[in-house]
Amino acid sequence: MSSKQERVYEVLRRRILDGTYPPGYRLVIDAIGQELNVSPMPVREAIRRLEAEHWVAYQRHAGARVAPRDAESWAEAIEALGLLEGFVTARAAPFVTAEDLARMREIDELMLEDVEALDVLALTEHNEAFHRVLWDRCPNRILRREVELAAQRLTAMRSTIYFPMAGRGRASIEEHAELIAMLEAQAPAEELERFAREHRLKTITSVRRPTSSVN
Repeated sequence: MSSKQERVYEVLRRRILDGTYPPGYRLVIDAIGQELNVSPMPVREAIRRLEAEHWVAYQRHAGARVAPRDAESWAEAIEALGLLEGFVTARAAPFVTAEDLARMREIDELMLEDVEALDVLALTEHNEAFHRVLWDRCPNRILRREVELAAQRLTAMRSTIYFPMAGRGRASIEEHAELIAMLEAQAPAEELERFAREHRLKTITSVRRPTSSVN
């Protein structure tokens, strides 16, 4: 992969993630190339890569646009992250330290404060930090990368899709405590995988009641 293509890819993905390029934004190859001082080829290849990762969608007569973010795509992103995260949690478990578990408990306490303060942004950030402790312990580099991408996609969607967090916040924190207990008890890998997966997927169920929160 050329350094130019990688640079263009990182710039475009960052702009999609931070909302500079909102859903539906048209990616004009020539204009991007001129701005980044590259030929159309690395821009085209970067956009194809973003399309493969579902950040970008091609529309007939419209070209490449930032992929839409709606309730259905949000649920799909949750499902993908849940499946990945379940396996990653099981793989990470043998490498989790006492310090990791203490850190996870600290984050849970911060999440409880966020729920009481109705601070959705802080709750989301602390929730991701909780799970990241486990992601970072996974020995499989490819899985770490994939779960990170799935989480980033979900984060990008939260900037344009709002779901109230009533009800699910406290339940999520309680499930975190249960997950910590399972890790301390060295629960079987299949039990950890199932619990972590279902923990994430419960977000979809809670939204469709409708209630929600972060998982």
